[in-house]
Amino acid sequence: MDWNYAQKSLTATYSGLPPGKYTFIVQVTNEQAKWNENQSAKFHFIIEPPFWQKWWFISSMIIIVILGIYLFFRVRLANLRKAKEKLELQVKRRTAEILMQKQEIEKQKNLIERKNKDITDSILYASRIQTAVLPPDNYIAETIPEHFILFKPRDIVSGDYYWMTKKNDEVVIAVADCTGHGVPGAFMSMLGVAFLNEIVNRTENLTASGILNDLRNHVKKSLRQTGKQTENKDGMDIALCILNQKKKCVQYAGAYNPLFLLRKGELTQIKADRMPIGIYLKEKESFTNHILELEDSDVLYMFSDGYIDQFGGNNGKKFMTKNFKELLLKIYDKPMGEQKEILNETLESWKGELDQVDDILVMGFKLS
Repeated sequence: MDWNYAQKSLTATYSGLPPGKYTFIVQVTNEQAKWNENQSAKFHFIIEPPFWQKWWFISSMIIIVILGIYLFFRVRLANLRKAKEKLELQVKRRTAEILMQKQEIEKQKNLIERKNKDITDSILYASRIQTAVLPPDNYIAETIPEHFILFKPRDIVSGDYYWMTKKNDEVVIAVADCTGHGVPGAFMSMLGVAFLNEIVNRTENLTASGILNDLRNHVKKSLRQTGKQTENKDGMDIALCILNQKKKCVQYAGAYNPLFLLRKGELTQIKADRMPIGIYLKEKESFTNHILELEDSDVLYMFSDGYIDQFGGNNGKKFMTKNFKELLLKIYDKPMGEQKEILNETLESWKGELDQVDDILVMGFKLS
């Protein structure tokens, strides 16, 4: 029991009393400070706890919190379900788009494959036409029995071509390299073959230089080449020989492409004029006509630059003219068929896994 000290005030103040039951007792004292315990007054009262401390409020709060947590998770679960449904819908839409794109890609792929097949079929047909206009193998074999032709187009059709015809006692042989390769080169090769047939058939006294002069004029005229900067500069490099087997002599003229003569272990290079069959600002009036006397063991080689320019070897460099000459010196006295095999095997070994960079044409022949 807590007592307050006696005082003259007729009131007593208590603050901060916790909830509970209380009894307020008042005793009196006289002037001599003597307490009279028999004379006292009692007052009983109860302090109710605040509502937030009552069981019903606490229970309500617990229920509300639990309900809130439950509702939160329900809402969260509903949102997740909606997000999942939205995501699934997006996935379905995206899948449908991808399937449509895939179908479109497949459609485009089939279209491209069909077009490629059509183009390839057309080029294959063009290749058959190009092969048909080249001299037949049996014709070449009858005209020059001892010969070989190593012909390896880079693509299906070739910008390199060889040509041969016999007129009286003379055999006209040409090995040419047209501008470009593939289809553009093949168009030029067809022009070259057609022009050579026309020139040789209508000319009585054939000279190698005269044929090249006429061929150059035909190319410039057909391609409308006048020397303007905007014109195309298409043309061809060519080596052309007129072989007279009875007289054992050969005429040669060349536009960039030289002629190699192998005789008794020595190689002689007959240089070509450094101007093409086509428009050229520094062209001479005429190609040079070379006349060579031949011996029975002589072997002549004409070729395009494809073999020499092929990349390969350990360092991926060009084969080069020096190596080509050394190879011919090693094989020139072998049978023509064997020479072709050696040239082809050497080229394939040199090339290795690298791509062929240009059309390849090498022709070798000697007197029958």
